[in-house]
Amino acid sequence: MAKSGANESPGQARPRRRAGPWIPLAWGLALLVVLSAVLRWFEHRQVYVPDRELEASCAALRRPAEEVQFQTGDGVRLHGWFFPADPASPRRHLVILLLHGNAGNISHRLDFYRAWLELEVNVFAFDYRGYGRSEGRPDEEGTYRDAVAAHDWLVQRGFAAGHIIALGKSLGGGIASELALRRPLGALVLQNTFTSIPDVGAELFPFLPVRWLARIRYDTLSKLPHVRVPVLVAHSPEDGLIAIEHGRRNFAAANEPKMFLELRGNHNDTLEGEGRAVYLRGLDRFLNRHFPRTD
Repeated sequence: MAKSGANESPGQARPRRRAGPWIPLAWGLALLVVLSAVLRWFEHRQVYVPDRELEASCAALRRPAEEVQFQTGDGVRLHGWFFPADPASPRRHLVILLLHGNAGNISHRLDFYRAWLELEVNVFAFDYRGYGRSEGRPDEEGTYRDAVAAHDWLVQRGFAAGHIIALGKSLGGGIASELALRRPLGALVLQNTFTSIPDVGAELFPFLPVRWLARIRYDTLSKLPHVRVPVLVAHSPEDGLIAIEHGRRNFAAANEPKMFLELRGNHNDTLEGEGRAVYLRGLDRFLNRHFPRTD
């Protein structure tokens, strides 16, 4: 005879098991992973805005120019343009290495190439990985490696490291300041450059805890005390994207010799109207101060 209670009666339902505590924990962790991925995607999209299509060729300047292909230390092939100075130029030994801003590609800076070539220097512009015809996908360390590879290409070309002027505009200033720590330079120019990505991000998105969330840094301000070459900080009080306070703080952090150039116009309007002459006079004065002309 079966013991009472040993078997359930046919109509008696089994009691439901309660969900283990690990199930809500797993859902919570999954949600955190998704949120983290979304935040990283959003951050990357704000910092890097590449354009793969070139809207012009280097021939658009109607002067000698070279298409350049070179490779980074981690095997990424990059694309650039080299504009040689006139062989008779008293500044033919100098070259401006452009580290451009976060959007577009090298074909969107033709007016700047024209302006710098008026200073009688050589100009080398290239695209970071993921921009224009350069391979890969941009990230902070990758752009630093790209700048190093561009510098090394110029040295292999025959330029003395002390005659290379790294000119970083906006995001490019964060890259140029790192290049000044990794390779010898003749000078560093920071044009409309922020103190750091978290600093400018906190201003653009005050409703987000940007300083806590940011993984992309480009901390120009912390690097400048370690840079030992002449520094030109160029910024406009009319810059509506990166406030001039960033430029002033960068200038205060830089070592002597240094120079501050107040630009005209908004973030991308440096060459508009009389601002072009102000800009070129300032660069010319900086070059004359630190780089004697040759015969």
